[in-house]
Amino acid sequence: MTGWQLFLQQLANGLTIGAIYALIALGYTMVYGVVQLVNFAHGEIFVVGAYLALTVLSALGIGQPLAGAALLGVLAVCAVAAMLGCGLLGLGIERAAYRPLRQAPRLAALITAIGVSFFLQNALMLIYGATDRRFPVLIPPVRWEVGGVTITALQVIIWAGSAGLMAALQALVMTTRLGQAMRATAQDPKACRLLGIPVDRVIALTFLIGSSLAAVGGMLFGLYYNTINFHDGYLTGLKAFTAAVLGGIGNIPGAMVGGLVLGVLEGLGAGYLSSQWKNVFAFVVLVGLLLFKPTGLLGERVAERA
Repeated sequence: MTGWQLFLQQLANGLTIGAIYALIALGYTMVYGVVQLVNFAHGEIFVVGAYLALTVLSALGIGQPLAGAALLGVLAVCAVAAMLGCGLLGLGIERAAYRPLRQAPRLAALITAIGVSFFLQNALMLIYGATDRRFPVLIPPVRWEVGGVTITALQVIIWAGSAGLMAALQALVMTTRLGQAMRATAQDPKACRLLGIPVDRVIALTFLIGSSLAAVGGMLFGLYYNTINFHDGYLTGLKAFTAAVLGGIGNIPGAMVGGLVLGVLEGLGAGYLSSQWKNVFAFVVLVGLLLFKPTGLLGERVAERA
């Protein structure tokens, strides 16, 4: 493999994991944009989505690759189940843990978010066990050679699914009444209440949508790596949050760009250094970028509220 082919191969691999990071980062940036809260439990919600998808696959007895309509049907069922479960979980967390602290100092909400993260992590360990759980190989190992670069069917599915969900979210936020309410709440929740906008409902729906996207990210993560563990949410969630900051916290297109950039940096680090140093390489570059542009690549969308 030539140097150019190695670069393109690692670029393709990086865009694949970056698309998953972007889906998770959207939840972080949406919640922060609306309520100015870093929901550190979001990484665990992502893992819950992976486990729910695995549970559905186990219940259906799927243990071999599928093709055509059968594959699309199973993927759709797993995605819907994971999105429903994680969406309801996000609603419950917002209602029970964050809403009572809406007027409290931000440090209280931040500590609560960390507590919810540990609670979910240990709950997953008790329910599913502490050892790795293996995903069945659901997608046939179809490969295409494009200019010396190998592209798999799984990568194409991840790219297409992630792009579709990101485009749908952007359309929802920019063209619907709910999206207008989200953007208004992010700017001035007090004025929104005076105007009759149901702020609590808007915030709850923001948690639901963000958690649902993380659920799909969890399913794709399990399919890509073939194994999941209850503590996967810590590092992956941290990377997704970093991606949201890199793109511009509170900025939905920024979260997408940040996730893809972080994934590409990881891919290049793994290709040119080693898989053990890929995280170090990615975060060193990110620190350097943020030193020169602290608001992120596309800029922070939501101004600080008093």
